[in-house]
Amino acid sequence: MPDDIREPEGTRFPLRSHCCFCSMQCGIELTPNPDASGNGWTVKASQDFPVATGRLCQKGFNVLEHAFHPDRIRRPLYRERTTEGLSAGEWSPRGWAVALDDIADRIKDIQSRYGADAVAMFGGGSLTNELCYLMGKFARVALRTRYIDYNGRFCMSSAAAAQNQAFGIDRGLNFPLDEIPSARYIILAGTNVAECQPTMMPYLLAAKKQGAVIVTIDPRNSMTSKIADIHIRLQPGFDSVLTNALLHVILEEKLYDSSFVSDRTSGLDEVREAVKDFPPAQVERYTGIPEEVIRGVARGFARAETGIVLTARGLEQQINGVEHTLNYINLCLLTGKIGRPGCGFGTITGQANGQGGREHGQKADQLPGYRSIEDPEARRHVAGVWGVDPDTLPGKGVSAYELFGKIESGEIKALIVLGSNPVVSSPNANRVKEAMQKLELCVVIDLFETETSAYADWLLPGSSFLETEGTLTNLEGRVFHRPRALDKPAGGMEDYEILCALTERLGAGEYFRYTGSEEIFNELARASKGGKADYSGLTYERLIREKGLFWPIPSTDHGGTPRMFEQSFHHPDGKAKLRGIKPGKPAETTDSAYPYLLTTGRVGSHYLSGAQTRRTEGLMKKNPVPLAEIHPSLAEKLKLGLNDKIRIASRRGSAVFTYKITSDIHPTTVFVPFHWGGEQSVNVLTSDALHPISRMPEFKISAIRVERVKAAEPS
Repeated sequence: MPDDIREPEGTRFPLRSHCCFCSMQCGIELTPNPDASGNGWTVKASQDFPVATGRLCQKGFNVLEHAFHPDRIRRPLYRERTTEGLSAGEWSPRGWAVALDDIADRIKDIQSRYGADAVAMFGGGSLTNELCYLMGKFARVALRTRYIDYNGRFCMSSAAAAQNQAFGIDRGLNFPLDEIPSARYIILAGTNVAECQPTMMPYLLAAKKQGAVIVTIDPRNSMTSKIADIHIRLQPGFDSVLTNALLHVILEEKLYDSSFVSDRTSGLDEVREAVKDFPPAQVERYTGIPEEVIRGVARGFARAETGIVLTARGLEQQINGVEHTLNYINLCLLTGKIGRPGCGFGTITGQANGQGGREHGQKADQLPGYRSIEDPEARRHVAGVWGVDPDTLPGKGVSAYELFGKIESGEIKALIVLGSNPVVSSPNANRVKEAMQKLELCVVIDLFETETSAYADWLLPGSSFLETEGTLTNLEGRVFHRPRALDKPAGGMEDYEILCALTERLGAGEYFRYTGSEEIFNELARASKGGKADYSGLTYERLIREKGLFWPIPSTDHGGTPRMFEQSFHHPDGKAKLRGIKPGKPAETTDSAYPYLLTTGRVGSHYLSGAQTRRTEGLMKKNPVPLAEIHPSLAEKLKLGLNDKIRIASRRGSAVFTYKITSDIHPTTVFVPFHWGGEQSVNVLTSDALHPISRMPEFKISAIRVERVKAAEPS
């Protein structure tokens, strides 16, 4: 173990923490072991965290390696800009005071010349609730800028918009995971749980053991679909076409729950009108999915006593992603499968704190508690907690990808990035790189040099998950406490301390003097009071004692809300809103020049942009490079030979990949994972078309052509 990272004095073993990767947030226990892969610790699954059934996946067992990696940044690093504006040359170490003074001075200079909105912040969905909250407050009080957003915009925004429209509130799952085994029919659409949330699989397997029918809908026959009773291999973009056919059958054959629909919903006639032109026989011609399969799934789900629909990025990362999600919600609402045991709709959060990250102010249009920044009462309440005049709070900004458009146009001159790597994770990544070159100041706070820090003036060492106490909110909406396992590196600062130190230099220090993360959380709880995501009944003591609680929790004597919508929904009339969906086309379609579709996703051994997992030897051995999955028919057409590669070109760029031939992929579709940067970055190809409401980019559908790269040909 590195000399500058130590366990706190008086520590009793094992130390407890939570895996820092996916939204399951599995509990882990750490025990000293000098022979444990060079970092001095052994990791095993905690048996008392009531989520992951006492298991870990491959990422969980390897979760420590990046935290002790020799490439970790230990001191603030600085480099000069060239006359063209690009950062260049070697990094030079500096002291914290020098770094923070220079950053603050340059922010003040830029804002004096261009205004407060010339500075922006870009956050992440793996940060603690406390840090997400503090970033929102820092942007609006210390910087006074409207421009803040985060990478969760690339993850949960379409599902969030859909749930707000349908239910009046957005929580990833509206039921706890332990109700999945009670479901008798489960539809998994656009989600690959087996690789993205592996420790969730036991819930699905338990349901299957008790007789549940599992249906997977995906262009790939993924690891998850291997356990399915029915796999529907659907071309990307056709989810609303398929669900309209399912809804058509349910309405035509009067399989819907008429009492529930009448008493608890509105909009039935709108759905009837929308689905009338989508009988299964017609949809078979559109999609190739047999009519009998469509009718069988519709009847099976409607007639099952209990049922659950789970969606994820496969259908949400599209310019029609909100509508696709609404249509899957329609399935639950029409059949009355919500608000009771073994029933519900859920969108599976991808990032560690993707749920909490969007609840407390990191998002461009939100204040803590999932409040709208344009709501005068919300502004009054939050400003009161912060001790500022509500009129001084800026209005809403723009979404994550649109921030780079503001940089490109010259409206934003400085950017602070904390806990994210947008140069890899953004669509049309070459445009993002070009925009980053135009900044006058870029500050990146991270554990490592990343593809984004290549454009930075200052690279500040961030905190690992082991060194930061705080709370997170998992995919169920369960808020839990993650203790600090190890002390921060000698001479280091926690992420929240960096922001607070900057506020002193920016003249707003009086609003940011905290003794620790618990004090920040207590303020967050007060700020969230009365909001949709109400944490006001939570304290660290409660969370530790009760091993997490489900929001909303409006008072200290409230037990939390594991299952939502038992009595009513969150619209003023208490009813859910059915939405008739007219399927829309993707932003770009295939043609003779670009005859195939590219879709992207995850693999089990990596996480997000790979900044951590690509530095983990055990995980890199499993997936050292991104493999493009292509159908045998395409491989035959290209006449691929041994050691050949393929060049994939879209309307935005091209990249060369090693390939894998598999009949598990839809014949018209190519799949490439997105965890790599540089020449292996698939996001140089992806579409930056945005959904008009959620502002979600269309990562999942890009028209491409595919060419053979002979083994001897330079790539």
